[in-house]
Amino acid sequence: MDEVFLNVFKDPKHILVAVCDRNLLGSTFREGRLKLEVKADFYKGVPASIEEALKAIDSADVINLVGKGIVDAAVREGLADSSAVLHIDGVPHVQIVRL
Repeated sequence: MDEVFLNVFKDPKHILVAVCDRNLLGSTFREGRLKLEVKADFYKGVPASIEEALKAIDSADVINLVGKGIVDAAVREGLADSSAVLHIDGVPHVQIVRL
């Protein structure tokens, strides 16, 4: 089973879901002027399966995903468009905002 870290932030108007592949937590990736920091204070919520993370993503207004496992799953399920995925030092990253 692929495992990710799932963190859900709620305020009265919005739900933000941050998910990263478990092995990427604490890493920093750089490519040109781009820098992606997979910080524990943002991404480390609870360990979850990719399926559990996809369910959380369904109800979110803002979504931040890092890693091949979760990004590929989101694209496969139609939650993210493959053309919106950035690769920073080979690591896929996508942000989704639902208005």
